[in-house]
Amino acid sequence: MPLYNLDNIAEKELLPGFFAKLIHGENLTTAHFRVTQGAELPEHAHHHEQISRVLSGRFQLTVGDHTEVMEPGKVYVIPSNVPHSGKALSDCIIMDVFSPAREDYK
Repeated sequence: MPLYNLDNIAEKELLPGFFAKLIHGENLTTAHFRVTQGAELPEHAHHHEQISRVLSGRFQLTVGDHTEVMEPGKVYVIPSNVPHSGKALSDCIIMDVFSPAREDYK
């Protein structure tokens, strides 16, 4: 079984201000994001189910027509094909889990 150390995984800037350390399993992807204050996630949708958890900072997340300020302790499940967007209100650390695995992130 593979064991990973996030300190040894290189960051990839997937969008301006969104720096990810990615781990891929056969059926899922975890993305450990460092997000800079003010960085914006444009509205988009994908076939992956997504679970998003803010570990530090504040991130304004809009899923469908609902907007929530995500802070540590809050977890959002984003269903497949539902439009979502967001903005970092401060520097953030966010962990996202996607199923199935994100082939576009490999």
